[in-house]
Amino acid sequence: MSVTAEARRSSAPRPPAPRPRGDRLRRFGPAYLLILPSALVLLFVVGYPFVYNFAISVSNLSLTTFRHPSFVGLRHYVSILTEPAFYNVFAKTVLWTVLNVTAHVALGIFLAILLNGPVRLRGVFRALLILPWAMPQYITALTWKGMFNYHYGAVNLVLGRVGLPPVPWFSSETWAFIAPVIANVWLGFPFMMVIALGGLQSIPKELYEAAAIDGAGPWRKLKSVTLPLLRPVLVPAIVLGTIWTFNNLNVIWLVTEGGQPADKTHILVTYVYKAAFTYYRYGYAAAFSVVIFLVLLGFMLLFVRQSRGTEAAY
Repeated sequence: MSVTAEARRSSAPRPPAPRPRGDRLRRFGPAYLLILPSALVLLFVVGYPFVYNFAISVSNLSLTTFRHPSFVGLRHYVSILTEPAFYNVFAKTVLWTVLNVTAHVALGIFLAILLNGPVRLRGVFRALLILPWAMPQYITALTWKGMFNYHYGAVNLVLGRVGLPPVPWFSSETWAFIAPVIANVWLGFPFMMVIALGGLQSIPKELYEAAAIDGAGPWRKLKSVTLPLLRPVLVPAIVLGTIWTFNNLNVIWLVTEGGQPADKTHILVTYVYKAAFTYYRYGYAAAFSVVIFLVLLGFMLLFVRQSRGTEAAY
């Protein structure tokens, strides 16, 4: 029995021997040389600022200690995680991100399905719907801020024409939060629309014909054909959209002037900006930015893992 097992073991194919390190270097050396400049640039523009930011976060750097900062360890991190304000702002940031990304995806898919059908002047509608995305963000944000003016803004004037009372966009905490959400939805849905439209055009029409033969209606086709086949292109777009929205300083800062009224509409990134450039608490702001990075990193890893599990289930 042992002789037979030994014979089988000896006749089994052996794994190839590992290549010597010098042979591997000669084989992949040109590729390493080609990517070396890009790696050095990324190390300089991403790696160095990140390390420097972390170094600031463990110091008491501020406007008064700018010349001689001292090491304080994790004091800023403990202060951030024990402050009730952090969790209030974090909850508003999550709500801000969920509302915007959900509206971006829903509007983007809806408009992409309409434009993918037999619509007259389809090219004109595509160009018009991409305009909000093509315009500079700060111009759009300031335009919406003017439209939300209580006395002279276009939004309240239109509401008055239809018999509705004017909305206190910047004096009410709730409406002051809704105002930048509306502006950011206007800015962000064209990106998702373009991504979804590209994915829809890659779906074979034969699948819809087969679904129609099986008796599937429009909703069933959307659920069983369109959305599963759009998932590979929508998942990275949603991840990018979430990161951009989570860190979107421009719209909140320009529309509500960074937390109007009474600092009640802050999200995490505007809170950090104000701590750094209004109160000059550079060490505290650097620690806060590291916390934001860790939150986004955790979300990204969790979302990608969940998406892979969902794809495996299909």
